[in-house]
Amino acid sequence: MEYAIEVHGLTKKFGNFKAVDNLNLKVKRGEIFGLLGPNGAGKTTTIRMICGLMNQTEGSIKVYGYKIPEERKEAIKIIGYMAQRFSLYEDLTVYENMEFFGRLYGINGINLRERIIELLNFLELNEFKDRLAGKLSGGMRQRLALGVALLHKPKLLILDEPTAGVDPPIRRAFWGYLRGLNKEDVTILITTHYMDEAENCDRIGLMNRGRLIAIGSPRELKRMAFGGDLVEIKVQGRIDELKDFRILEKKVDGENCSLKILLSDASLELPKLLKYMDGAGLKILCAETINVTLEEVFIRMVMES
Repeated sequence: MEYAIEVHGLTKKFGNFKAVDNLNLKVKRGEIFGLLGPNGAGKTTTIRMICGLMNQTEGSIKVYGYKIPEERKEAIKIIGYMAQRFSLYEDLTVYENMEFFGRLYGINGINLRERIIELLNFLELNEFKDRLAGKLSGGMRQRLALGVALLHKPKLLILDEPTAGVDPPIRRAFWGYLRGLNKEDVTILITTHYMDEAENCDRIGLMNRGRLIAIGSPRELKRMAFGGDLVEIKVQGRIDELKDFRILEKKVDGENCSLKILLSDASLELPKLLKYMDGAGLKILCAETINVTLEEVFIRMVMES
């Protein structure tokens, strides 16, 4: 089975309002897939339907071949879900929460104890295992919620804004845990509105107003938005035009000239361009690709959609 998730024509209406509008999506097994978009884009509604927590108005959903919601009982055995809001028991300790939910998953005895210890060590929560969940910091709460979602060793981990409201160092650590899980062949579907952390995903779906407006790897999305790779080259000498290359911006400062150029593929075309410039008698002072952010990509694609 190539795909962990297959969604076709997924639509959710609340009265006359379409929260999700005819969404088509395939998530490959073993990849980290991000749904990226602002609050209200339809990300949470989408994953709640994929988990079977909310019925779709139209469309079909399959999770590892199981139809949702028809075969939800079978599907939830292989899904780990972490909600946007902390929903564990604040009057239970870290260990007690994991023990309680582990039993709900049907894990008991020494198997449950060993799994809890394994996750406490993995998530660096062992020293806090006897602390009440209500007394944990935001970052530790998120780690506990992740631990609970992983108790039954799910094939698919679905995370809704897991790093919202936590400090950047904790966000980095959280992504470290996710990459470790991904190496163990866990498929991860994650929603976020943090454009920078979406760079960690293998592929990204950009959502806006309930619609999926683009899908691809971070690099592919950047090329889609701008039509290629942007490079900046500074040369000594005069240059008016470049045959077969598109100059987006030119600044002249005395004998020096700074150019922003659009290339279809910088890894292939930049060496040819530099060789051409050198042959034209230009002294190359600097040449580098311009790092385009996903925020710039998103804004550009939203304006064009």
